[in-house]
Amino acid sequence: MRLMLILYFAGALICCAHSAGDSVPRLLLVSFDGFRADYLETYKLPHLQEFIEDGVLVREVTNSFITKTFPNHYTIVTGLYEESHGIVANDMYDADAKKVFSQFNDSDPFWWDEAVPIWVTNQQQGKGASAAAMWPGSDVKINNTTPHFFMKYNFSVKFEERAERIVSWLNSSEPVVNFAVLYWEEPDASGHKYGPNDTQNMGRVLEEVDKHVGFLMNKLKAAGLWDTVNVIITSDHGMASCSAEKLIVLDKCLGRNNYTLIDRTPVAAVLPRQNKEVVYNLLKNCSSHMKVYLKEEIPDRFHYRHHRRIQPIILVADEGWTIVQNESLSKLGDHGYDNALPSMHPFLAARGPAFRRGSRLGALANVDIYPAMCHVLGLAPRPNNGTLANAKCLLADQWCISVPEAVGIVIGVFMVLSTFTCIIIISKNRVVPSRPFARLQLQSDDDDPLIG
Repeated sequence: MRLMLILYFAGALICCAHSAGDSVPRLLLVSFDGFRADYLETYKLPHLQEFIEDGVLVREVTNSFITKTFPNHYTIVTGLYEESHGIVANDMYDADAKKVFSQFNDSDPFWWDEAVPIWVTNQQQGKGASAAAMWPGSDVKINNTTPHFFMKYNFSVKFEERAERIVSWLNSSEPVVNFAVLYWEEPDASGHKYGPNDTQNMGRVLEEVDKHVGFLMNKLKAAGLWDTVNVIITSDHGMASCSAEKLIVLDKCLGRNNYTLIDRTPVAAVLPRQNKEVVYNLLKNCSSHMKVYLKEEIPDRFHYRHHRRIQPIILVADEGWTIVQNESLSKLGDHGYDNALPSMHPFLAARGPAFRRGSRLGALANVDIYPAMCHVLGLAPRPNNGTLANAKCLLADQWCISVPEAVGIVIGVFMVLSTFTCIIIISKNRVVPSRPFARLQLQSDDDDPLIG
């Protein structure tokens, strides 16, 4: 009897512990750099399609301006526009600190500390530990914190090794990892090399990317995590075709002694050395395929004006055009253009217990991904530019209804109530009136008259 009681309570404790572990929501965020939204329609991607069929899809994500790698990856994990989080380009100059930022010099917390990414918030709020495989900024001490587990960026590390490390961390129990990020450089690198319209080469590259998705899915299944971990697959930007016939040559417009080029094409950041107005006017007359803005003139829709690292003059090339000083073009694809262009838009797919099955959205801003992730993880979000309501149709626990649907339901309910009211009124009006009392008359042939 005592043995049975011991076994019973031991089993109960194990069940409780298992339930407690399962009650901590888990989320894996994956980025395939430069995955343009319409690649999903152009190429056969069976593993990714299987992933999408079991979850949700946002066909086009409106990313943040400028549509480059470092700024948009930081927007995704902070929910902030670039002017708010401070990573305003892939190459930056801070005039106050006299510091330079580039992809080869990106580990100084100075550049990242104006915002708090979700992996820091996740650890600060005591929900669990965070892990990162080469997501931009994840190996930097931001808010004096890095993810508990992380891999320093190394281009030569294969996707399989990154994915295996992430899955092993998610599968670890000490400490419990409930949030992880995973980054891969393709199809961006090949998109620059071949251009997005080279279906032969890009088809081969995207087939490889799709195999990576399948590899990750199989690893999660083998670890017993497939049904418990929520997974988001997305990207930072798309890709547009460019060519040597579409060059904007700055050396034809003004001398290099007049300015310093901080960030390059297709959005170029210009720091004037001479009179700003003179440099501005020379650039305004440089090309009809390039918009030239003084910092204070940058359109509001870009949310790209209010930060000291945004330079005094910003050049924005038209889609497909490239800004150079005098060099030749070494690529057939590029990004960074106006974020209203469909070619700049990535996609988003997600599956797991927190997400609906079969839900489809036409568009979503990438600032809205952050509040949705915080909701999935049960975190109180930091101040951000996103709106959770915009992503509610992706989430299983949110009531999702559009304005037209809501209006239709209200009208339908009103019509039903009106019809019901009319039926009651008509029924009352049609009640058969009572006949006046008449004494029962007996017939002469009744053998047994009623008694009483």
